[in-house]
Amino acid sequence: MHALTLIAFVGSVFSPYYAMARRRRGDIAAPADDHCAVNLSLYRMPAGARRFGRLWAMTERGAGAVQRQADSLRIGRSRLAWQADGSLLIDIDERAAPWPRRLRGRIRVQPGAQPAQAFALDAMSRHTWQPISPSAHVAVDFDDPGLAWRGDAYLDANHGQRPLERDFRSWQWQRSALPGQRSRVLYEVQPRDGAERSLSLGIDRDGAITPLPLPPWRALADSGWGVERSSRGVQAPTMLGTLESGPFYCRSLLRDGDDGALTVHESLSLERFDQRWVQALLPFRMPRWTPGA
Repeated sequence: MHALTLIAFVGSVFSPYYAMARRRRGDIAAPADDHCAVNLSLYRMPAGARRFGRLWAMTERGAGAVQRQADSLRIGRSRLAWQADGSLLIDIDERAAPWPRRLRGRIRVQPGAQPAQAFALDAMSRHTWQPISPSAHVAVDFDDPGLAWRGDAYLDANHGQRPLERDFRSWQWQRSALPGQRSRVLYEVQPRDGAERSLSLGIDRDGAITPLPLPPWRALADSGWGVERSSRGVQAPTMLGTLESGPFYCRSLLRDGDDGALTVHESLSLERFDQRWVQALLPFRMPRWTPGA
């Protein structure tokens, strides 16, 4: 089994360097373009193995290494660009951390239906989430490491006007891949002020979004770092594996207990991220590149 997650950050919300710059200089004097990164996570579980092998890259770069245009984004040597046929072409040239090795290859995402709808995650609409293409196709071709596969994909975007840790304590998010190019998304956030906010959505192959009843809450085992995980369902989901585990974030693979759908799940503790001891650990996985280094 192969899988990957790729996130392009403009104003890396999980950057210890960006957090330090905001503390020292204030939000306005700490520009987002000076804290950009391509986060690539490659996962592989060989036949008969019990755990996923992982390769991770998230090198932060300053504004001088970033080029932004209406249809493309270059961060360092990696580039994302929309093509004339509607596909998103991603050329990756990064170095893994904490054990350095090159990650170089190409990813092509062919979107399916694209719902033109964004959702506010907080009462003041300072933070939004948009499912750009909940059901897409991906072609992965890497030279280093040598691997290639084709499969299903999911494409979304988040945008915020303030640091996440200022407005949220935590969140739980999951996307289930359903037959017929359909998706189901559950997004639950714990604001610092006010009641919990939840989105429970079904998304058809044509992009139509339908609110769904919120299923019963189900606890999941805490991560190895003690990050709390939870899901929803009449029946409890099955934990297939932990893809990523850190002091404030956990990405998991679940099997839905009600219909058996394969589900990618993430748990985020922003109270943990806001701790100085956690941010002191992050440069080992999130180095910052400087010219001449």
